[in-house]
Amino acid sequence: MKTILLIEDNDAIRENTAEILELAGYAVHTAENGKVGVERALADKPDLVICDIMMPVLDGYGVLHIFNKNPQLAGVPFIFLTAKTERTEFRKGMELGADDYLTKPFEESELLSAIEGRLNRFRNVGPAYNLQQDGFDQFLNDARHAGNLESLSVDRKAHPMRKKQFVYTEGDTPTRLYFLKSGKVKTVRTNTDGKEFITGLYQSGDFFGYLALLENRDYGDSAVTLEDSELVYIPKEDFQQLLLANSAVSGQFIKMLAGHVGEREEQLLHMAYNSIRRRVADALLHLYRQDPEGVIQLSRDNLAAIVGTATETLIRTLSEFRQDGLLEIASTGTIRIVQPEKLRQANW
Repeated sequence: MKTILLIEDNDAIRENTAEILELAGYAVHTAENGKVGVERALADKPDLVICDIMMPVLDGYGVLHIFNKNPQLAGVPFIFLTAKTERTEFRKGMELGADDYLTKPFEESELLSAIEGRLNRFRNVGPAYNLQQDGFDQFLNDARHAGNLESLSVDRKAHPMRKKQFVYTEGDTPTRLYFLKSGKVKTVRTNTDGKEFITGLYQSGDFFGYLALLENRDYGDSAVTLEDSELVYIPKEDFQQLLLANSAVSGQFIKMLAGHVGEREEQLLHMAYNSIRRRVADALLHLYRQDPEGVIQLSRDNLAAIVGTATETLIRTLSEFRQDGLLEIASTGTIRIVQPEKLRQANW
C-alpha cells in the first residue's frame, strides 16, 4: 500500500482529501503545516507528497526546498495544491522541482489521476540509490530498463588512475560523465597567479563532470585524483539519451546531482562574508561529515584551497583550534576532530 503525506492547513480540505485518498486504497498521513509535515516525512518516508503552498510556520516552497536538500527525502514525488488566486505562483514551485500541481477546488478524479500519474512515472526508477555499494549498477539497470538503453550496460569497466593524475582540464570539451567507483577526486580552478581554488571534492559513489554536459559547454575547472582511484565512464551520447528518453529517469538523475550546486553556492557565500576561523571550521566540519570517524586526510595546500586562503593562514588557524582542544593533529598531518559540536557552535 502506497503512503501519501498530505500537508494542508485548512481542516476541512485536509479531512475531506484524506478521506478520498483512504477510500482509493492509500495510507494517508496528514499535517497541518509544513514544519509538522517535514517532521512526519523524516519519521516515515512517504511515497508521494501533496502539499499546500500558502501555510503558516513553513510554506510549501520551504517544504519542497527541505525535501530537495535532504538525501533521505530527495526524489519523493511532490504535488502542490494552489488556490486559483495563487495560480500564477505555481511556476515558482515547478522551477523548484515540484512534479505537478492541482488548483483548488479540484475534482476527485483529477486528484486521483494526478497521484496515479506521478506514482507510475516514478515506478521504474528507485527514489534513492546507495552508490557506495551496488547502487550504481542498480541505477543504470533501472535507467536502461525505463529508457530502453542497452548501451548503458556496455561501458561499465572501471578505469584505474594514479594519484595526482588529471581526469580532465579546464577548457576541455566534455565527452563523458564520470562515476567515482573508488578513491578521491578534486575539481579546481586556477587563477593567473597559479593559485588553486577547490570547487568540489568527490569520493567513492559520486558522479562528477556533469555540469558541463548539462550546460553543453567546455569544462570550467580541472579534475585531479587525490589518491589512486577507479573511474567508470559513461559516454556523453548515452548520458544525453538517458536524459531525453525518459522524463522519470532525467528527473531522478538531476535531483541526485542538484545538491552539489547548492553546496558550491554556499561555499562561495561563506568565503565572501565569514571570518577565516569560521571558514576553516566549516570546511573541517564538511569533511568531518564525510568520514564517520572524524579523520581528515587532506594536505594543507588542498585544505587551504577549499577555504580560499593562504596555506600559512590555514596552518595558524588549525594550531589555534588545536590549542582550544577542538581537534588533534598527528605527526603525519592527519586531523582528527574531537569536539565537533564546540567547533560548530563556537562564536567566531
